Amino acid sequence: MILSDKKIIELINKKELEIHPLDEEQIQPASVDIRLGNHFLKLDENRIEAMTMTDEIKYISFEADQVIIPPNSFLLATTREYIKLPNNLTAFVEGRSSIGRMGLFIQNAGWVDPGFEGNITLELYNANRLPIKLESGRRICQLVFAQMDQAAENPYRGKYQGQKNSVGSRVFLDKDQ
Repeated sequence: MILSDKKIIELINKKELEIHPLDEEQIQPASVDIRLGNHFLKLDENRIEAMTMTDEIKYISFEADQVIIPPNSFLLATTREYIKLPNNLTAFVEGRSSIGRMGLFIQNAGWVDPGFEGNITLELYNANRLPIKLESGRRICQLVFAQMDQAAENPYRGKYQGQKNSVGSRVFLDKDQ
């Protein structure tokens, strides 16, 4: 079941769902608008020959209030908001329609597990032929919350738990190597 604005506000007021900082106008009828933070990661293309799933990927980390994503380019970004999901809620990260109409794809891995806590790392891809300029603090995506039929027996405690900035791929830490 997708949560309504009324239920989202109720859970936030009970401190069962945490989103910080949060302004009232971010709460939409069935979602919460999430803003772009100011921490970014880009691939260090000059230091790696190729990416693999077994080696740590090298990134260049930077902070900025504005960033330009060139055409056909990929960038990791963080959300301004820090979230904490209870063990009985999951969330979907969805791009805003207005942003998608600019050719910006947001969060191709857009699932947030129950029990997750941290800032969300967004995967941004400019599919347009023109550069796209983004500003920290602007609404860039939305979280849609879904109530689970029961609390997760094994809530998220993975390798991205508690992240505070953009975090690159940690696939090299997977145990199925």
